[in-house]
Amino acid sequence: MALAPANGKAAPETAADSDATPPAPARGGLGPWLPVLANLLLMPVLAYLTVSFLVLPKMVAARAPAATEGAASPANPGKPKLMVPLHGKILVNVAGTMGTRYLLASITLAGAHPDLKGLVEKNDAEMRDAAANALSVKTINDLEKPGARNLIRAELISVFNNILGQGVFTDLYLTEFAIQ
Repeated sequence: MALAPANGKAAPETAADSDATPPAPARGGLGPWLPVLANLLLMPVLAYLTVSFLVLPKMVAARAPAATEGAASPANPGKPKLMVPLHGKILVNVAGTMGTRYLLASITLAGAHPDLKGLVEKNDAEMRDAAANALSVKTINDLEKPGARNLIRAELISVFNNILGQGVFTDLYLTEFAIQ
């Protein structure tokens, strides 16, 4: 370290006398923005690749078995979907209304089983009774909930599968569903 002369003027520095660090480079430019630009450019590409190679193949694979069970199509010309309604409408009192309110429902089963119509006709009385039992325990609150029809549909599918056997029908339609 060099001492300043007595006259107050600084002595010229030599290369050996300079212990000072070199000045820092000027900030700015592209450096701080590089991660932001990389995210803006790479994220859409990564999203596209993820959807194309991960999500869509799984969705197509999941839909493929369902499509082969469904209605007649170019891939499945020999098995048209049969629609078989239960004989008559199902009329039940709504639970908790002391007989002042009722529920009226018509049910149709659909599937590609070759003997669906015969099985439904053979078990019609048992299926109507099971449906009436399942519907008669529903309260007004149960029937007015969002998605109530889907819950009832799932419950009826389970009940009818116990009667007809698994895989006899693929869909259940509530063609009429009225609360009075």
